[in-house]
Amino acid sequence: MQDKNSKVLILGARGMVGSAIKRLLEAQGFKNILCPKSADLDLTSQAQTTEYFKKNSPEYVFMAAAKVGGIHANNTYRADFIMDNILIAANVTKACHDFKVKRLQFLGSSCIYPKLCPQPIKEEYLLTGELEQTNEPYAIAKIAGLKMAENYKKQYGDDFHSLMPTNLYGPGDNYHPENSHVIPALIRRMHETIENKLSTFTVWGSGTPKREFLNVDDLARACVHVMSMPEIKFDWVNVGTGNDLTIRELAELIGKIMGFKGEFIFDQSKPDGTPRKLLDISKIKSLGWSPSISLEDGLRAAIEDFKKCVIPS
Repeated sequence: MQDKNSKVLILGARGMVGSAIKRLLEAQGFKNILCPKSADLDLTSQAQTTEYFKKNSPEYVFMAAAKVGGIHANNTYRADFIMDNILIAANVTKACHDFKVKRLQFLGSSCIYPKLCPQPIKEEYLLTGELEQTNEPYAIAKIAGLKMAENYKKQYGDDFHSLMPTNLYGPGDNYHPENSHVIPALIRRMHETIENKLSTFTVWGSGTPKREFLNVDDLARACVHVMSMPEIKFDWVNVGTGNDLTIRELAELIGKIMGFKGEFIFDQSKPDGTPRKLLDISKIKSLGWSPSISLEDGLRAAIEDFKKCVIPS
């Protein structure tokens, strides 16, 4: 992807990841970026997906489209998460093969790895144990997408690969009160707690699980860096920071940044999810990429994004 006039397709370009990739490509001078709206292209429809590829002939494809959500959404809409995401992955992979795209990059998730995995998690730990139950349908769909890319490459020689990012946050996040991931959920509820002058803040779960968080603009740099490599010899690679912290520490850091002075309460009737999930990022660092945005700096920017996007002016 050295030619700035290359036809680049970003699927999911209005989501957090896709929009970050789009911003970066535009900043680098790419002139021919395709960003179809979900209202105009239903990727769960093979007919629509095939017709779009036939009409537009993309050369490089970033597959950042997915049905996503936090623990509550993953555990509630289990059938929707597995069905929609498998259909999207299957339709896009087949279209990339049929219309001979130069390179496909499939975006997965660190939830593909077993719940009780050795830490930090290496790529080869995939399929070595049981998945976390609360997001198993989504994880299985992402494993299926990864394996489609891997096996189209093995059988047909297609230049397909996958990136497995850790937990993401940043500009364009989803701040829905129930269906969001942990950082936007904490930011929203912290804002509401402060606005309502409450003296306590309740965190779902025990607060003891450890999580790793990657700013979406760092992920975008990884995506474009890998997509632009002359040759890709791996099937999938982890993308993270190599550092984690407890949910308690995360909540307290968000509280400190937002000026909360009260007490933290932990609702242990709510699920914790995986005890720890820290990625080994030695492989992608050996390829010349490393994260550059600190968690505190990233959280400050995310809080400002929340205020701009959600709070009425």
